[in-house]
This record gives sequence, structure tokens and C-alpha cells, in this order.
Amino acid sequence: MSTPVSVFWHRRDLRLNDNAGLYHALRGPHPVLPVFIFDRNILDDLVVKKDPRVEFIHQNISEMKRQLEEMGASLLVRYGKPEEVWPDILQEFNVASVYTNRDYEPYATERDTAIHELLKAKNIPFHTFKDHVIFEKDEVLKSDGTPYTVFTPYSRRWLEKLDSKKTPPDENGSTSFYLKSYPSARHFSNFFKTSPLSLPSLENMGFEPAGIPFPSTTVTRGLIKNYDKTRNFPAVEGTSRLGVHFRFGTISIREKARHAQSLNATYLNELIWRDFYSQILAHFPHVADRAFKPAYDRIKWRQAPDDFDKWCKGRTGYPIVDAGMRELNATGYMHNRVRMIVASFLTKHLLIDWRLGEAYFAQKLLDFDLASNSGGWQWAAGCGTDAAPYFRIFNPAEQTKKFDPEYKYIRKWVPEFGTPAYPAPIVDHRFARERCLDVYKKALGASSE
Repeated sequence: MSTPVSVFWHRRDLRLNDNAGLYHALRGPHPVLPVFIFDRNILDDLVVKKDPRVEFIHQNISEMKRQLEEMGASLLVRYGKPEEVWPDILQEFNVASVYTNRDYEPYATERDTAIHELLKAKNIPFHTFKDHVIFEKDEVLKSDGTPYTVFTPYSRRWLEKLDSKKTPPDENGSTSFYLKSYPSARHFSNFFKTSPLSLPSLENMGFEPAGIPFPSTTVTRGLIKNYDKTRNFPAVEGTSRLGVHFRFGTISIREKARHAQSLNATYLNELIWRDFYSQILAHFPHVADRAFKPAYDRIKWRQAPDDFDKWCKGRTGYPIVDAGMRELNATGYMHNRVRMIVASFLTKHLLIDWRLGEAYFAQKLLDFDLASNSGGWQWAAGCGTDAAPYFRIFNPAEQTKKFDPEYKYIRKWVPEFGTPAYPAPIVDHRFARERCLDVYKKALGASSE
């Protein structure tokens, strides 16, 4: 009989340090074999084969594998469907237990349920842990045990809970219990010792390098300290650009929340929004493809493929909208303030279904996260939790005056702005606003008061 091993299954936690599930696995009774599966249930649906997210994952998997091999261990990497890959792993190794961190998206919960059943049939324990959020589904609830659906009271309760349990002061001062690191590195000697294992190349999986530079994990203290003053101005380097690292767990959410707690309440608030949308998706999984408020599914969206195409390409004639879409197409990133503007424009000015915009962002954003993407789009369309009222319609010209008054951001991404080469507006703002109000009122049977 070969050596019993505990498998740690990496998914949205592509790091070895401060990793909750990995920490618990390494403290267990068996040597730990780390595993990552390039999931064909996800990858086969990707239309673009130069998808930078796959490249980002591959780079980070390669780096983790290198770190492990310096310790005499390795990372087992497979390409396939988890329900087909796991039986092979169980045949190849003497698996005594499986550890992983929880994922809250609908597909992930279905996948994990299926693998749990497979393991249970073989009497193999399946241990799951919280790592991707500070507070998960049922940790921040109303006094009657129901979930919050409005952000402000949720955030107050979130902060109360964070402060409700403290550890004694350490060398860094008082640290909140819920933000405490998991010292995985203390137990790295417990990795399963093996010669280097193979790693499928991007090309072997049908993908190519995208050539898009990835944001650094390094963020200066000054940026976080000034975040509340700079975050709304897209021409300024005023945001952390850490979204892709939070998405794939290449950094610890606890570490960044600790920094935010001590440096800037507005930045911490953004992390609370992330938890809020995650628990909304967990409690109300229909928000993945339907309006949180069912009445909004009655809206008669326009079928306007030409207008949608112009929006996608940044050719609407509204400079701030076009700059945002071109930034997204070129870099896989869009400034958060501009995300709100372009989403409002698609749903309110063009009356195009928010789901089309959400799907386009899902295809393009490096930091695509289903919970936050759906939440943000439904906020803009007025149909989500805690949404902007449907009659609040961003005026792109006013947004430009406030947040890009010198047109620095616009000129960077729309160099033909102000020349005859730039297209005329796709729709008149005043006309679009009245049309939107009329269509929403008819669908909702509501007044605009």
C-alpha cells in the first residue's frame, strides 16, 4: 500500500501562504499533495483562446509548482473535468482525506457536491474552509436570521462582528480575530515529497498567451491612505488594481483587509461590498441570470445588436463610455467609476438587457467575479439589491465634468476625440432618459416619485 496522503485542492486560492484550507491540511496526520485542475467545464465555454485569465492562472500555478519543488514537493496539475479527473487521482494515490477552500458560485457548489458524494462513497473525508471572504453566507445576518439585502445595515453589522472578537495585542498591535493570518509556512515540511510532476502547457490546453500585462500585488501605503480622495478619477493611479488577485486568491483577503482597517475606511468598505455580493449570490443564486427584483424581468429591453456592437467597441459617441470600453478591450480592466457609467449607459440610454453587458464583462474582465459582476450590473440597471433607483440615470457629460474634467482619461483611450473621425452620439441623452423612464414605468407600474 502506498503512503496515505491528504490532498489539498487549489481553486480560487493560488498561493501557499496564509491559506486557510492548506494550513489545516498541513497540520493534519498525513503528508499533503497539492492539486490543481484546469476545469474543462469552465474552459470549454471560453470562446477566445487568448484568454488572459487562463494565462494568469497558468503563470501562478507554475510559480507555486516552482516553490513546492524547491521544498522537494510538487503540484499535481490535471486538465479535464473534475468528475472525470478525481477518480484517476484516487486510483493513482492512496488518498486519506481531501481539503479545500469553499467557493460560492452556483457551478462551484454543484461541482463540490458531486465530488463530495464521490469521496463519501469511498469513505474519504472532504474538509472545506472559508478563505475567499472575510464573512461568508450565514455569518452576517439580521437579528431574525434572514440575510441583509441592503448594503448599509449589512456593512454596519459586518464591522460590529469584526470588532466583536479580538486577540491579545501582538508585535504589530491589536489584530482582529477574523483577519488573523494562517501561518501555513510553519508546516511546509509536511508536503508530500515527490519528484517534479508534469504541467500541461497553455498550448496543450488549446490556449495562447494574451500578451496583457498583469497588475502587481504590491500596493503602496500611500495609495491606500489616499484611496477615498483618488478612487473616482480614472486618469489618476488611485485604485489598487488588485481585483484579479482577489479573484484567484493570489493574495490573502485577510492581509489586505488588515491594511485597509488601519489605513482607509473607504478601501475597507470596498472589501465589505465584495462580501455583501458574495452572500447575496449564496442566498439568492437566481441573481446569476435573473433580476433580484422579479418585477424588473418584465422590462421590454430593446433588441439592438448594432447599438450593442458599438457599445462593445467603444464607438457610441459618448467619450467617457467609449474610453472605458476601449480600456477594457485593451487591458482586461476598467476603472470602477467608469464601470458604473458604461453599465448605466447600456441599460438606461440604450435600453439593452443588463445580462448582455454582464456577459461581455464576464468575457473581458481579468477580475471577473460572478457575484460582484452581477451585483454591479443589477445595481446600474436598478433591478438588484440596494440598487440605484431606476429613475437615477447617469448623465455621461456630467460624469465627465466631475471625474475627468481635463479629458486626460478620455484622450488616452479615444485619441480621435474632438476630430471629425469621432462618431456622433448614438442617441440623444434627453430622448434616451425619457424613453427609459417610460419603459421602466410601464414594466413596473410605478411612478418616478
